[in-house]
Amino acid sequence: MLKKEKPVITYILLAVNIFYFLFLEAIGNSQSTDFMLRYGAAYTPYILEKGEYWRLVTSMFMHFGIEHIANNMLILYLLGSHLEKTIGKWKYGFVYFVAGIGANVISMLVHMKDAQAVVSAGASGAVFALAGGVLAASIKNRGRLEELTTRQLAIMIVAMLWFGFSATGVDNVAHVSGAAIGFLLTMILFRPKYERYAVSYTHLRAHE
Repeated sequence: MLKKEKPVITYILLAVNIFYFLFLEAIGNSQSTDFMLRYGAAYTPYILEKGEYWRLVTSMFMHFGIEHIANNMLILYLLGSHLEKTIGKWKYGFVYFVAGIGANVISMLVHMKDAQAVVSAGASGAVFALAGGVLAASIKNRGRLEELTTRQLAIMIVAMLWFGFSATGVDNVAHVSGAAIGFLLTMILFRPKYERYAVSYTHLRAHE
């Protein structure tokens, strides 16, 4: 019996998020805006005027309080492990970081247009990218991703977005843009097994 491959990248992402949260809590207060800003949270004036573009990445590993990180890490584990096993480690990592950073950039531009300068942090943009990714993978995989159906995944994403829009202090722009980018990237990068086999068979037939 073949051994199932472990979602190593998901485990690493979980570990980094949790470790950095515990570190911040040990030296200060993760629910303090000033403290989070000092240690890497995203803030448009600092990013654009001071050139601190690294905040677009560091903010992805920071969370305001235990409830914030608990929600994101639960979704990261549940959806991330499925997506990583389906599309592969490197494609999965690419989707996570590109969509997460992209969601932060779009959020920053929207808030800048609205003349809002907010301090933001959280893995939500990247986590919603995983939701968009598993939906795309299930669509390309004939309507199912392991035990999850496309309909179940669509309902889950709608519920996640609804929760965001009904709560206060949530960056819904990052959620929606993260889900959209994750969906598009996975549609481009993921090739289901049956599709790969069909291409290989056609290639073999062409050389007979």
